[in-house]
Amino acid sequence: MIKVQNLHMYYQSEHSRVHAVRGIDLDIKQGQFFTLLGPSGCGKTTTLRSVAGLETPQQGEIFVGDVRVFSSTARKVVPPYERDIGMVFQSYAIWPHMNVFENVAFPLREMKRKLSQRELRAKVEQALALVHLDGLADRPAPFLSGGQQQRLALARALVKEPSVLLLDEPLSNLDAKLREETRFELRELVKRVGITTLYVTHDQLEALTMSDVVAVMNQGQIAQQGSPVEIYQSPQDRFVANFIGLTNFIEGRVKSSASKETSEGEVETASGNLRCVLSDGMKPGDAVIIVIRPEDIQVAGDFTPRRNLLKGKVDAVIFMGNSLECQVLVGAQRLRTKLHPSSAVQPGQIISLEFPPDRCRALRGL
Repeated sequence: MIKVQNLHMYYQSEHSRVHAVRGIDLDIKQGQFFTLLGPSGCGKTTTLRSVAGLETPQQGEIFVGDVRVFSSTARKVVPPYERDIGMVFQSYAIWPHMNVFENVAFPLREMKRKLSQRELRAKVEQALALVHLDGLADRPAPFLSGGQQQRLALARALVKEPSVLLLDEPLSNLDAKLREETRFELRELVKRVGITTLYVTHDQLEALTMSDVVAVMNQGQIAQQGSPVEIYQSPQDRFVANFIGLTNFIEGRVKSSASKETSEGEVETASGNLRCVLSDGMKPGDAVIIVIRPEDIQVAGDFTPRRNLLKGKVDAVIFMGNSLECQVLVGAQRLRTKLHPSSAVQPGQIISLEFPPDRCRALRGL
């Protein structure tokens, strides 16, 4: 439904030419909720705006459905208003001088094919009902709450029944509680409508909870693409592991390679040897970095022998509400682990930490 091939975008700054997007390739299927995730300046919004037609790249091709809307080789640029898209901006771009009805009706009034008043009203009312704003058609737009304005912007984007929906950090202006509620509403809505959605955010929780596919961007390129579970549990490099959630990094060298029966091998670290999942081609002597999530590290009793046990001293215990975050000194390394809030762990206590081998993943070291 959306296809982007070899997209390059340059900006001229005061001092130099900036390569903002570096050869991006995307293939977004019909009905997918696809998210571009990354820090500020990574090129995710530039990519979205290129699909929308609000930016003109220097190189590449973009397809929306079967229509080629941009091609640097064919010198083709379809203007935004002729692309079969709906878009919600970060600021919502609600017109304050219009009421709710007229905000939603505006795209319909600008269409080449003019609708009758009955058709127009029916489409607007249908869009408002879809986002649960029915009954508010006559309300002045500035009198809506932040969450209602976000839904109004969404209704305006959907009223023309586009084949593609583009969302540029639409929840960033909401408070934390409302953002949590709205992301589930938004996910449910786009799935119910069945519209192909390209979503841009720097919020990892939004990406993980809403998406079918996540593409993590860094410095104008896609660092890794996959399902939320794949991105979180199997990061392919240090940037992705560090950007998505909390992660512990343990440096070491491969001591024994993975066998034919399992992908696990042994890594020698300054704190002790650990068995972990090795990537293809890793061999003894290779420098690696073991990554493991805090919630995967377990506090073990001393009475049961287990693999991957390291002793450490609890340095700090932080109550997080639904968990305890413990910072544990293991040799010279400070590691984080998350425990149940009722766990009886105190600063200064010596504990044994268990590192499940299948949750430890070795990445190539620098």
